[in-house]
Amino acid sequence: MNSLSPPRLRELDELLFDEPEQLLPGPQPGPQETFLKSEADIVIFGGAAGGGKTWALLMQPLRHVTNPQFGGVIFRRTSPQIRNQGGLWDESTQIYPLLNAEPRQTVLEWRFPLGAKLKFAHLQYDLDVHDWQGAQVPFIGFDQLEHFSESQFWYMLSRNRSLCGVHPYVRATVNPDADSWVAKLIEWWIDQDTGFPIEERSGVIRWFIRVNNEIKWADTKEELQSDSEEPKSLTFIPAKLSDNQILMQKDPGYLANLRALSLVDRERLLGGNWKIVATAGKIFNRAWFEIVDAVPAGGEEVRFWDLAATEKKMLAKTNKTTDPDYTAGCRMKKVHGIYYVIDAQAEQIGPTDADNLIKNTASQDGKGCKARWEIEGGASGVRDNLHLVQLLAGYDCAGVRPEGDKIVRAKGLAAQALAGNVKLLRGDWNNRWLNHMHGQPELPHDDEMDAASGAFNELTDIHGLVEDLEEEVVEELDNYRGR
Repeated sequence: MNSLSPPRLRELDELLFDEPEQLLPGPQPGPQETFLKSEADIVIFGGAAGGGKTWALLMQPLRHVTNPQFGGVIFRRTSPQIRNQGGLWDESTQIYPLLNAEPRQTVLEWRFPLGAKLKFAHLQYDLDVHDWQGAQVPFIGFDQLEHFSESQFWYMLSRNRSLCGVHPYVRATVNPDADSWVAKLIEWWIDQDTGFPIEERSGVIRWFIRVNNEIKWADTKEELQSDSEEPKSLTFIPAKLSDNQILMQKDPGYLANLRALSLVDRERLLGGNWKIVATAGKIFNRAWFEIVDAVPAGGEEVRFWDLAATEKKMLAKTNKTTDPDYTAGCRMKKVHGIYYVIDAQAEQIGPTDADNLIKNTASQDGKGCKARWEIEGGASGVRDNLHLVQLLAGYDCAGVRPEGDKIVRAKGLAAQALAGNVKLLRGDWNNRWLNHMHGQPELPHDDEMDAASGAFNELTDIHGLVEDLEEEVVEELDNYRGR
């Protein structure tokens, strides 16, 4: 790997943008180049997956590393996200050694030859911003700004100060999230009818002041000069995979991966849509499911249960019926890449009736059909798991621990359904199940969706079995037994 001698390093300011090919790989024409050259105080970059956001964010502070007093920090929400393969730290090791920078991996910091420093840090909790109280940071970066809270962003903006001669600035990458505070912040750059960025506004700088948590916008700094607050400038620069020709050439399959996402995620991460949200018919649409009269032989089969423990009752005082969660079980089979939903049950019943339902259903399904269920957190989840294992003695049965929220767990099944790879065996439960799936996430219950996504994830081995309890769970169980 070639690196710079001190004399060459001092030419960094001029070369980084004027003659990038002499120093480092230069930005790609289009959004990347616009992002690196923008003079706004705050620049938000991205709006889709694969636009070269991380590389551009890592390049941003390099124009100032010949300044011995310069320092900066780039944040991710959690520390593992910094260290993940292909993440910030991994990517930085491909760039910063070219400038003779020395890594300090234990503290996630790079030190450049003339004294400049760049640190990677996390802000997992809102109160973590107070670790930076009193700090003066000329450059602040946020990777995936939508993952941070609004209060974290504005607090850290107050730490964006400089005594080293570099005008303080903030740079951030982002993916679309219609429900995030970022969507409101950049709404001027987004077509509010379609959700897509307005092309002619890309990179256009606007000015604002923020008073009592309210933002006042203007097209020029002069329009806000009469206010007591110092105006800040901000712009948004959208980028998509098609803007990153290097990635498309190196990994041509990445486009296919994005196209295989669920409808909502595909619109966000491939199309850059800021308005699309998970509403009825967009997570699952009943039109995506073909009903068939027979299921092929062979394949792998599982029944997944989403458990509840309260029966439906009539309240005497109000003469109204309670509406507790359902004990829902979905039987699914995978044959040659097609997922067949063979049966789906959903009952508002108490613990004893739920036990009988699960045991009788296992008998009907047969020993060739695995039985799985979600393990709830804490000691109660451990007790319930052991109870079900004992209840289904003789069957291939086990609990699994959920990963991610309910919508995240359902995305794999949704993507396959959209592609036409999920079919239903004709039965009297079809219409109820289709109405439930189509209505997510707006319906009051999501138990049948949880059972279906659990069955799918088991067949695709997305989550592993919990046959050997984790150490901390064993400890909880021992405490419960009074050992």
